Order: sequence, then structure tokens, then C-alpha cells
Amino acid sequence: MTDHDRPTDTTLDLGPQTRAVARLADGVDDAQLTGPTPCPEMAVRHLLGHLTGLSVAFRDAGRKDLGATTDTAPGSALPDIGPGWREDLRKALDELAEAWRDPAAWTGMTRAGGVDLPGEVAGVVVADELVIHGWDLARATGQEYTPDPAALQASYGLLRAAAEEPDRDPGLFGPVVSVPDGAPLLDRAVGLSGRDPAWTP
Repeated sequence: MTDHDRPTDTTLDLGPQTRAVARLADGVDDAQLTGPTPCPEMAVRHLLGHLTGLSVAFRDAGRKDLGATTDTAPGSALPDIGPGWREDLRKALDELAEAWRDPAAWTGMTRAGGVDLPGEVAGVVVADELVIHGWDLARATGQEYTPDPAALQASYGLLRAAAEEPDRDPGLFGPVVSVPDGAPLLDRAVGLSGRDPAWTP
């Protein structure tokens, strides 16, 4: 096992990854909002809405400010964006990163999506969400994408552990897509998330 293969067990600064996602969002043209993404049934606008919602939920999870944003499980309705979505998303991403810079965010228990979980696990889960959905957004809109290396390592560790679970939840991740062992770490993480690294619109 190489160092890149090891799941992280320490806190990390989410700021570099939230900034990477914000840059991708800035590069989205309005004409692309109805285009497809690697997420089945989600157009670009729905993916952006999901990113905004999860950023708010995990911001509050990091703050231990539990309530409507953290207690609601993902519903069947597709998330969407409003007219000020660019500002809304950037603000939510900035506040998310700031919340998780507090060491207290990584300790004790918190809640996200209606699920109680340790703070240290929630921090890795949101890093994974940002890394993989960043890839989704980049692929859907034809942009270059380099995730933060620390967030990518955390994402890969989480996804690899999930793939090894015998009762892997198909509602969280699709079936693993086989990727060569020598492939870049991002491609391996994407495959573990149930996506094809070669996906194009």
C-alpha cells in the first residue's frame, strides 16, 4: 500500500477543495445548465443545487448547529438552483470550509442527511462529496479539474473502505467501475464511486 492509498485519519483543510469547486462553478455557462452529468437523472443545474445544499448541511454539521439543514434525509425531488445560485454556492462553500477549520468540528458526534455520525467521519464524507461532484461538474461542462490532493486522498480512502463492505449501500454508490491499478488516483476514486472515468456528455 502506498502513501497515496492510505485513508486519512486526520483533520484537513477543506478550503483548497471548496475553492476548486467554486472555480468550476464560475466556469459554467448558463447554456450548460440543462446539460447531462455523470449523475443519472441530474442535469448540471441539479448538480449545482445539490452542491449548494450539501455545503449548507455539512457547514451546519461542522458547527454542530443541528436542525432542519442537518436532519433532513435526501429526498426524491431533484435539487435545483435559484437566480443567485453562483453567489449562493460560493458563500456556502466558503462557510463550509471555515466551519471545518475549527478542530471541534472533527470531534464528538454530529448529523448530516438525518444520519448521526462522528465529526471526523462527517469531515471525510464532505471531502469526498466535494471531490467526486467536482469531477462530475468538470466533466459535464468540459473543464479541467485538479482536486486538492489531501481531499482526494481522503475521498479515495473512504470510497475504498465502502467498496470493501459486503453490504455496500447501492443508494449511496453505484457498482464499482473497474479501473487499472496504475491509473491516476482521481480515476480510481471515480471508479470506486460507481462512475466511469471515461464518461463524456
